[in-house]
Order: sequence, then C-alpha cells, then structure tokens
Amino acid sequence: MEYRRLGASGLLVPALSFGAGTFGGRGELFSAWGDTDARAAREMVDIALDAGVTMFDTADVYSDGASEEVLGQAIRGRRDRILLSTKASLPTGPGPNDAGSGRSRLIGAVEASLRRLGTDHIDLFQLHAFDAGTPVEETLGALRDLVTAGKIRYVGASNFAGWQLMKSLAAADRHGFPRYVAHQVYYSLVGRDYELELMPLGRDQGVGAVVWSPLGWGRLTGKIRRGQPLPPNSRLHKTAAAGPPVDDELLYDVVDVLDDIAAETGRTVPQIALNWLLSRPTVATVIVGARDADQLRQNLGAIGWQLTPDQIARLDKASAVTPPYPYYPYYRLPDFTRLNPPAA
Repeated sequence: MEYRRLGASGLLVPALSFGAGTFGGRGELFSAWGDTDARAAREMVDIALDAGVTMFDTADVYSDGASEEVLGQAIRGRRDRILLSTKASLPTGPGPNDAGSGRSRLIGAVEASLRRLGTDHIDLFQLHAFDAGTPVEETLGALRDLVTAGKIRYVGASNFAGWQLMKSLAAADRHGFPRYVAHQVYYSLVGRDYELELMPLGRDQGVGAVVWSPLGWGRLTGKIRRGQPLPPNSRLHKTAAAGPPVDDELLYDVVDVLDDIAAETGRTVPQIALNWLLSRPTVATVIVGARDADQLRQNLGAIGWQLTPDQIARLDKASAVTPPYPYYPYYRLPDFTRLNPPAA
C-alpha cells in the first residue's frame, strides 16, 4: 500500500481507504447500499488491514448511526492499527439542534460518535456540509476545543463550495483555529467538477482530497454499457436520484475507453477508474466501499500499478466536458492558460 500525506498535515493515510457506508443497512437509501453486519464487517476489516488499508470512513447519518456501531464492533481489539474518519452536520433528527455545525451540535455529535465507535478519539473529523447559519468562528472554536480535549485529532470538511472552504481557512488563520487538512469530495471519471475550483484551492491551501463515490455512484462497475438495460441487481434502481447526475452519453463514452484499457492491461473497469483517480493532483486517499469480501478484494486491485501516459490521456479526453463560466476561457484560450493553468 502507498501512503500519502493528508494535505498540509503530518498524518499519512493509505491511498485507498475503506468506506463503511454499506454497514448497518438501516433506512431506504442505506439498505440499498448494503446491510453488512458485524461479523461480515470484521472479515472485511481483516482483508483491508492485510492490504495496508488503515483508514476507515463513516458518518453519523449512515444507517442512522448503525454504520458507526458496526464499524466499532468490527475494529474492536485493534484500534491502535486503525485511523477512524467520521462526519457530522447533516440532520440526524427532527429537533432544531439535530443538524448543523453549532457548538452544542458538534460537541454532542462527537460524543455520540465516540460511543457508537467504542473509542476515545476520532482521527479525522469532518463537517458533512457547510452550515451557513452558524458563524464559522463558532464552528472552528468548537473544533479547537474538541482537538484540545483529545477527542479529535485532525479536522476536515465535506462537500463545501470553494468560497465556503476558503472562508473557513481564512478564519482559522486569523484566529489560530485548526485548519481543515482534508476535503471529502465527489470525484470520478464521470464527475470532474472538483477540478474546476476545489482542486486548485486544495493545491494552494494544502487541503487533501478524500474522494467519495469514485465509481460515479456505482456507474463505473463494468456492468453498465451502451445499448444494455440496467442490471436487475444494480443499486441505481433505488439510489440514482440521491446521487450525482451523470449524462448517459458521457458515461458510455468513458466506459468504451475503460473497456479498451481493460483489454490492454488485464485489469477490471473499476480498477482502472480508481487508478486514474490515484494519479490526480491533491488526491490523498480514495474511499472504496464493498458489499462483500470479493468486491473489496477486486477494488484493492486498483493499487500497485500505473496506467501509461497514453491511457491516462485517453481517459482524460473521453471524460472531459466544457466547464461553465468563468472557467471555460482557461481551457480554450492559450493566453488565459498562461495566467490560470488548469490544476489537473
């Protein structure tokens, strides 16, 4: 396993991390993802650790907290070998303070996650969404206090817009609060919006990308192709509306190239899609999930080899789309590119 520095921090994380979104199986959305229990989860943790995957990511909203509970049971007795990453801020109940990033909410959320995970600290704690109603100074002050108390060690964000992340980083610098060293983002061959603003920001400010849904919300599994119906067992039947939108023609064009490269390399379509991400700037770790041990082993095959420059260029071309204003001039006009080169 390759280990990479997480943004501008001293923490080294594996290039592939394990996503526990399939653990628990509570609720309509998460039960469609998976319903892994503690026994099966422990087997997958064993496989991951044997491969050098030491970081495990979850969130308080995954299966109404059951994901954290199952993960906590699965890692029992080997906490010292593991980096735990979890998130809070999204609604977990109907109450007025059951959502957001205010002081009371964050302190309560961290305490609840610690209980479910069965641990005394969280290695990477991320805000699952930007809370526009709470001053960033209050949020960052609460995170500082949690770091000082030893309950969290590093802080990050997830799904922030560029201005939201930069505002938070500027406030952290101004007041001496902990800086976000990680940004958990959607990024895939069929979803490259991250490259427009968030990647250059991450490069400039030392914020590493923790990539979620690297297979385009289950679309880059090798089972979806032009002219064929959606497989009966695809989770997209139930979850497509909740995930990132993907243009069908873009997807088919990308899969065509993935199929060609799979034939050249003897690798699977998911392994190629994951390997492409590992070559991108600012990417610290790519989160892979799995419904079972076989799927996990296949995803772990994305590490330990490299695509050729020609193969990367073909994937880049197939997955490229015209960006919106104000970005597209830098992609079309050489004079603009001299001043604002694309981060990728």
